[in-house]
Amino acid sequence: MIYVSKLINQYIWDGYGGAIGRLEDILVNGTDKNLPPIVALVVKKNHLGIEMIPANQIASLWPSMTLKVGAEHIKPYQPSGHELPLLDRVLDQQIVDTEGKRLVRVNDLQLARAGDLFVLTGVDVSSIGLLRRLGLEKLGRHIGNALKRPVRTTVIPWEFVASIDHDDPLRLSVSQNKLVKLPAADIAAIVDELDHHTITALLEGFDNPSLADTLEESSPELQMTILANMPPERAADILEEMDPDEAADLLADLPEQTSEALLELMEQDDAQEVRTLLTYPEDTAGGIMTTEFAYVPVDLTVGAALNYLRSSEDARDDEGMHYVHILDHNKRLQGVVTLRDLVMAEPDSELQQWVIAERITVEPLTPQKDVAYLIAKYDLASIPVIDPNTNVMLGIVTVDDAIDIVLPTAWKKRLPRLF
Repeated sequence: MIYVSKLINQYIWDGYGGAIGRLEDILVNGTDKNLPPIVALVVKKNHLGIEMIPANQIASLWPSMTLKVGAEHIKPYQPSGHELPLLDRVLDQQIVDTEGKRLVRVNDLQLARAGDLFVLTGVDVSSIGLLRRLGLEKLGRHIGNALKRPVRTTVIPWEFVASIDHDDPLRLSVSQNKLVKLPAADIAAIVDELDHHTITALLEGFDNPSLADTLEESSPELQMTILANMPPERAADILEEMDPDEAADLLADLPEQTSEALLELMEQDDAQEVRTLLTYPEDTAGGIMTTEFAYVPVDLTVGAALNYLRSSEDARDDEGMHYVHILDHNKRLQGVVTLRDLVMAEPDSELQQWVIAERITVEPLTPQKDVAYLIAKYDLASIPVIDPNTNVMLGIVTVDDAIDIVLPTAWKKRLPRLF
């Protein structure tokens, strides 16, 4: 393997041993490939300026950079505009390691020969990569061995590298396609470390569902930063994709005028759900509940209930679906069954025989701490919220929202989503 740090500012020699100049940069193309090929060397020819030497005229890069031809036969490389200069735009920059799901700094770059080509194989993000550039690699390894803590080279293969250079739209688009495949919680943790301009550019290419998932896992500060930097119409679309309780929490943190303007742009049904949640104090069951939950009508068999769930939009919106709620035609709660019992039961058995014996519910104004206590006491994944006057089921409070009273929101969002 060849490290770029060994090549920086070194002489390039022609086929007859004459010095052409010193290396200024290395250009690669096809950065969407796993092994982008080097297409040219940028050479600084002292007082004669800069010259680009095409890769097909390179004989070797290490231990010396030599060409196949004499200086008089060099055919200058004509850039297409899609090349990536490694020293100028990658070295010392922050990138995303999509395999390790983290933001890292590029301390060195690894090259290799592949047939007649030289290719970029990966980026070195280890401390030894930085020591190598400073000429201290041997000393660093010696000290590490003496302390019985040997330093290791950590190279991320290029296929797992996502650029966050917001001044490079072409490569940023490739990175967005890689990042969107990561879990939303990992994306949120990564972008939380970036500046506002980079965050905006990086997330701009996400589709609405992916961006909504990322926002749900983000801190309130990051949520507002992202929404503030997008057109109101798209911000409203994102809010529609979010869980109603998450959207309500976000809007509650915005200025009332901004919040109302976004609600006006949302679809009427989605906006009404969020408005309802906003009417409750934030530290009550109503303030932290979600209106998306799975339910089936009363008097069904188990088989009919499962068929009902498969075609139910409400069930599709319930991402956790630990319980299935049984409602009468007035939406009043008649019982609760676990999804496990429902799946394991005989299809022709009556639904009522699988109902959980003890019905635990709360009212919209039940304090959040009391909700958390009940969920912990009865080991529940969620708890129904019932209107005290009509007995109509309004929503559910999930365990992750209930523990918000114990853990600050920013910390809770960093925990795994269990349901």
